[in-house]
Amino acid sequence: MDSTLSPTTVTQTEEPPAASQRIQNAADISVIVIYFIVVLAVGLWAMVKSNRGTVGGFFLAGRDVAWWPMGASLFASNIGSNHFVGLAGTGAASGIATAAVEWNALLMVLVLGWVFVPIYIKAGVMTMPEYLRKRFGGQRLQISLSVLSLFIMVAIQISSSIFSGAIFIQIALGLDLYLAIFILLVITAVYTVAGGLASVIYTDTIQAFIMLVGSLILMGFAFAEVGGYESFTEKYMNAIPSVVEGDNLTISPECYTPQPDSFHIFRDPITGDIPWPGLIFGMSILAIWYWCADQVIVQRCLCGKNMSHVKAACILCGYLKLLPMFLMVMPGMISRILYTDKVACVVPSECVKQCGTEVGCTNYAYPTLVLELMPDGLRGLMLSVMLASLMSSLTSIFNSASTLFTMDLYTKIRKKASERELLIAGRLFAIVLIVISILWVPLVQASQNGQLFHYMSSFSSYIGPPIGAVFMLAILCKRVNEQGAFWGLMVGFVIGLIRMISEFAYGTGSCLAPSNCPEIICGVHYMYFAIIVFFVTILVILGISFLTKPIPDVHLYRLCWSLWNNTEERIDLDAGEESHEEVGSALEEDDPEQPRGCLKRACSLFCGLQKTGPKLSKEEEEALRKKFTDTSEKPLWRNVVNVNAIILLTVTVFVHAYFA
Repeated sequence: MDSTLSPTTVTQTEEPPAASQRIQNAADISVIVIYFIVVLAVGLWAMVKSNRGTVGGFFLAGRDVAWWPMGASLFASNIGSNHFVGLAGTGAASGIATAAVEWNALLMVLVLGWVFVPIYIKAGVMTMPEYLRKRFGGQRLQISLSVLSLFIMVAIQISSSIFSGAIFIQIALGLDLYLAIFILLVITAVYTVAGGLASVIYTDTIQAFIMLVGSLILMGFAFAEVGGYESFTEKYMNAIPSVVEGDNLTISPECYTPQPDSFHIFRDPITGDIPWPGLIFGMSILAIWYWCADQVIVQRCLCGKNMSHVKAACILCGYLKLLPMFLMVMPGMISRILYTDKVACVVPSECVKQCGTEVGCTNYAYPTLVLELMPDGLRGLMLSVMLASLMSSLTSIFNSASTLFTMDLYTKIRKKASERELLIAGRLFAIVLIVISILWVPLVQASQNGQLFHYMSSFSSYIGPPIGAVFMLAILCKRVNEQGAFWGLMVGFVIGLIRMISEFAYGTGSCLAPSNCPEIICGVHYMYFAIIVFFVTILVILGISFLTKPIPDVHLYRLCWSLWNNTEERIDLDAGEESHEEVGSALEEDDPEQPRGCLKRACSLFCGLQKTGPKLSKEEEEALRKKFTDTSEKPLWRNVVNVNAIILLTVTVFVHAYFA
């Protein structure tokens, strides 16, 4: 699931580790250099190969991507460095249950491919706010969701990815935090800004491969070191730190003893840290927003060659999402067994000695395993894995954020902007985002011992459910109208905001120092809170919609499930507005005869803004538009993907039952 969901606290290192821990040998450094060369080469190859001279080409890769890079990109966009740091850290602290949060995706990717994406493609949209404008009319829903999505991307997704990646880079290379972040962001910016979605998807594919190979090797080393699976389950329950007293604190054994239910994913509904009803229902509600209505994920599915490719990509991503349990959570638990005094430290002064922070060192579980366990060369490969996970998440977010800004906000400011202007605006916004991301890091670092990241684990539970409710009802219930959707979103957002601000103000507390947040506000587990906000939003949406006028069917053809196959002509609710739908038309230069300077020509070539061929005729434009909204499938491939979906559902039920 979304990387912000790992219930963990990311904290800062106050000083770099000793030099002996760092990656300094030639083998490791060579592997890292080769990794960067390969990624840049693939990014530049995709950049040259793809048509970046149109809005559809830059933001949707010309809707010509096959299932396997699309599925790999879905997985790589979702798995960030905060998964390696966060999931392993939470596994070290409390066992395997956090992996089940990832398994919600197994069902939701199927809902995405079979229910949501066909409607988005039929609607002919590039962004999620654009879909809301077509479905409901008016601009306030589109603008509200655009601003809200950009805020979530900058404040939560980008900063959490950068900061958790920086923990690893700092500990491995001893680089200054800001220097490491700056170098990474510059490299990701080159192919995101220049190459568009095609570059992002093909580099994601390489990075997904590197991530899987590297983390599988580490998992093998970890299990070999601990003596196999049976030995692992026995030793984890006895992984208690040697220093459990000090600093004039009376520390309860609960704070440092592994939980009795560490190897169960379904935990007590009242006292469990991840209660099973919250896991099954609360996290599934959240997954509707993240997997079915979030720009970063949906944009990958909108670029598929056809509907069968999109569904196959969703199935591939589903199978890959089975792996975090074995590649991240269990190695994190093994790290606690092997380095108990560091990873499981509980006395604040002892934790400062071990990792430079008072609130615990579980977030160092995965980096410690890499640096202590892996031989030369492979250690460099694992740092490449961390860089791959960080960069694939960031490039995906930057590309989707620039799409949102360009298509939903910039076109409101400049109604008659040319296609060339939109492409330049999208690229410039990606650069602005990078600058904001760097400026955001000190804010994260200065937050009380990094507690900001503890709030991020629940942040999505307060903001995501109202968005999920709006999209679910927009697609499944044609009676819902603009007034209901807008006020439902606002009421849900305000309720979530009240809870979020309360937690910021009071703190979430820890085992040693409980929070003094009022029980009525913070007493409900965030997974249960997600369920409450979701159903309150649904009640408000339906209540207001049924009290106000319905939208006539003629405006809803192919925009909701009951009318999705209707072939009659739709009268768009936003037909009066100027919209930018020239998805494939070639860029026209202002004056092709006028000579231009070398620098300008080089810049245009780099960004794909050079003239891309003759202007399409009306018939060719119509054919292209039909291709971009076609959801037909060949019967053979439709049956193949349907059978595979049933197999994936069976696997989902099995893994939940086995680890329950």
